[in-house]
Amino acid sequence: MSGTGELVIEPQPNKQVTGNASGPRIAAVIPALDEAPSIARVVGGLRALGVAGLEDVIVVDNGSTDGTGDIARGAGATVVREERRGYGYACRAGVLAANDADVIVLLDGDAADDPGDLPKLLEPLLGGVADLVVGSRVVEPGSMTWPQIIGNHLTAWLIRNIYRVRVGDIGPFRTIRRDDLLALDMGEMSYGWSVEMVAKSARAGYRYHEVPVAYHRRIGTSKVSGTFRGSVMAGWYMLATTLRYSRWSPRAGGGDPRASEADG
Repeated sequence: MSGTGELVIEPQPNKQVTGNASGPRIAAVIPALDEAPSIARVVGGLRALGVAGLEDVIVVDNGSTDGTGDIARGAGATVVREERRGYGYACRAGVLAANDADVIVLLDGDAADDPGDLPKLLEPLLGGVADLVVGSRVVEPGSMTWPQIIGNHLTAWLIRNIYRVRVGDIGPFRTIRRDDLLALDMGEMSYGWSVEMVAKSARAGYRYHEVPVAYHRRIGTSKVSGTFRGSVMAGWYMLATTLRYSRWSPRAGGGDPRASEADG
């Protein structure tokens, strides 16, 4: 405790990402729902980078009806089907499927995130200077709605003031060690997943780092910002999640989402 009675969480010591003899194994996880027009571009863009250690690109088909899974498979991705709708469900399914990976990359399947920015997101993590690296979006005009922008700025402001972490953006493009992510025992299976990861990482003492990344107009219609209800629900979950984990503490020995898989 500090002199004011405030809980002080010590940052974790510097850690290098280790893997097999050829280096850390990296898996990219892409949650996708009806992203047929864009998913091949995202998968192909990652594959074309030739990033050392990027052994798998996992597309989690979250109940698509437009052939997203088949297109992703044809582009060279491993496809996992997760019927329970929710961004968090899809992300968790991909993380669990990547059981041989040392590092997890998360990005969206709508081509708003630029796969070419991946090396910038990996560098601080693989260099041992950060535990969670998030892409701070340099937005293309029209790529985010005003409700999205306002909700994102308000959430980042709350995290800065509650968790004392210099967060500028709650972007979806991010990298983290798989073991560190499992230790967060993620529970938000809908819109709150990305915020929960940042909040719990702060509480666990993970070193947070942002790098600027491009953010383009998405291909297709957003399932969140494309509707008024979706925008309101996403904003509510982001703010509620920020407050919910303000007193969370990691369990001894960490956590593994597989332990609560039956809970849904």
